[in-house]
Amino acid sequence: QDGDLRFSLESVKKLKELMDGNRHISPRMMVPMAGYFPCQEKHLPEEFRPVCKREDAPMIFRRLSLAAEDDLCEICANAACAGCF
Repeated sequence: QDGDLRFSLESVKKLKELMDGNRHISPRMMVPMAGYFPCQEKHLPEEFRPVCKREDAPMIFRRLSLAAEDDLCEICANAACAGCF
C-alpha cells in the first residue's frame, strides 16, 4: 500500500525485480542514475499502469520497491503489521 493505492505483494515484488534489473550505473559516480522509469517496461504488472499517469509516479515506485526489500519479512513489510521488531 502507498497512501490510498493498494497493490498485490506479488506485483510489488515484480516491480522490484524490474527496477533492480534495470538500474543504470554511472561509471563516474558509481551510483544508480535516476533516469529509469518502470512504466516503459512491457512486463510491468497491469495494476501499476494507472500510477504511470500520475505526476508522483517515480516516488511511488521507489517507495514500493523499498517495501519489497529482501531483508524484511513479508509480514513486516506490511505497514499494518506490528510486532516483528
